[in-house]
Amino acid sequence: MTQAEIKLCSLLLQEHFGEIVEKIGTYLIRTGSQPLRMIVNDTGLSLDQVKKALCVLIQHNLVTYQLQKRGFVEYEAQCKRVLRILRYPRYIYTAKTLYSDTGELIVEELLLNGKMTMSAVVRKVADRLTETMEDGKTMDYADVSNTFVRLADTHFVQRCPLVPEAAETPEVPPPPAPTLVINEKDMYVVPKLNLIGKGKRRRSCDEEENRERKAKRQKQNGEGAEPPLDDGIYWQVNIDRFHQHFRDQEIVSAVANRMDQTSSEIVRTMLRMSEVTTSSSAPYTQPLSSNEIFRSLPAGYNIVKQVLDQYLTLLADDPLEFVGKSGDSGGGMYTVNLHKALASLATATLESIVEERFGSRCARIFRLLLRKKHLEQKQVEDFAMIPAKEAKDMLYKMLSENFVSLQEIPKTPDHAPSRTFYLYTVNILSSARMLLHRCYKSVANLIERRQYETKENKRLLEKSQRVEAILASMQATGAEDVQLQEIEEMITAPERQQLENLKRNVNKIDASENQVDETIFVLESFIESTLKKP
Repeated sequence: MTQAEIKLCSLLLQEHFGEIVEKIGTYLIRTGSQPLRMIVNDTGLSLDQVKKALCVLIQHNLVTYQLQKRGFVEYEAQCKRVLRILRYPRYIYTAKTLYSDTGELIVEELLLNGKMTMSAVVRKVADRLTETMEDGKTMDYADVSNTFVRLADTHFVQRCPLVPEAAETPEVPPPPAPTLVINEKDMYVVPKLNLIGKGKRRRSCDEEENRERKAKRQKQNGEGAEPPLDDGIYWQVNIDRFHQHFRDQEIVSAVANRMDQTSSEIVRTMLRMSEVTTSSSAPYTQPLSSNEIFRSLPAGYNIVKQVLDQYLTLLADDPLEFVGKSGDSGGGMYTVNLHKALASLATATLESIVEERFGSRCARIFRLLLRKKHLEQKQVEDFAMIPAKEAKDMLYKMLSENFVSLQEIPKTPDHAPSRTFYLYTVNILSSARMLLHRCYKSVANLIERRQYETKENKRLLEKSQRVEAILASMQATGAEDVQLQEIEEMITAPERQQLENLKRNVNKIDASENQVDETIFVLESFIESTLKKP
């Protein structure tokens, strides 16, 4: 765990959950597994605060617990899972793209709450969608429920593990911590709920208070409604499935850039056919026959079988080997080589960064080393056709930044420089790790910058919010245009300009965070796929 990762985790926890949760989360990331007593002693927080913070972290899958042999429970932070908070906007936007506004709000609610029952999600989303609709229109529970089922069918949401049902015996005390289990077959099975109803709009404050009092009184008198049919069946966002979708999109985009749109559509079809049957860590997709691919192509693509076979042969013969041929039955069996595709994407990212940072001639040397594996300085000068002095400077510059490495091969055991070969090479894995570390640093700096910008303009932001609230309430009561204009003029022209600048800067920072996260995703996926190779 590097310092950059710890700092970024700390900033993300503070931004989303507050100081107390951040303190405990960072403590667990730094120290590893710890029992409750140690967390209370070392953080200086009260037992109640620590328990509540751990509940929040466990609810959001950021901390796991484990029962030790000696009978006490230890809590461990999941640093990689904390870093996924950075990708929440991307998950939500993907759900919106695939399943419209309803899918977006379902994923957003699950990410905001960590775990929820299906009935609670459906009601909350229906209420939120009804709020945005015109007067007289409402969102039906059935429509939201159908979108939820589609998300479960495509594995974007999954069930949470449950406490196994066991016969209660008074002699055997319950364990200090429950063991949660789930059958893989049940992970995406949606309970049959007959959710009938429509979304409700927010009532006025008085009505809301009266409704809350009535609900409270019913609860105290034991008159509450029966628990929903899915009580105890909780759902969460399947982050690995979203990552699989992002990886597939990157591969399709790379094929489109290298070849053409039709080739990318063929690869997209292959990935779509195997997206649920292939695990996210598999090196290859399931083999697909040419006939199956032809039948599954989108209706708009009117290409004949012969042309499809030519495209598949072209893809299989490409040096990047994104698509491989695994057999001849059914007109030819083809797979998408996921690990090789990720390696190609990571290499392209490294090449792009070298070119942006050091210039096109350095990028030429870098690509040469990637192709030839090991070269002496003289060979680099000759192959790259760059003068000796410039080639030497470029190689040393990249060496100092850890983009290339130097390997010594001595002719004699004494390692005398005159009798030693010095070979330059590129270790893609170590370069990717170094770059990933820098990306974490960059994101942490961007978050700190955004916090500084908002803190510096805190007074102005509060004033702007107050004015907006007054305007909204006056518009609701039917105030005249002159009165509204007077309220608007409470914010002066220089202040309005300052607010515009702040908004523009914060939007730039947010966009930069998302762009850096795209690079982080490619590098992380490549490193994980390399480590999983047998």
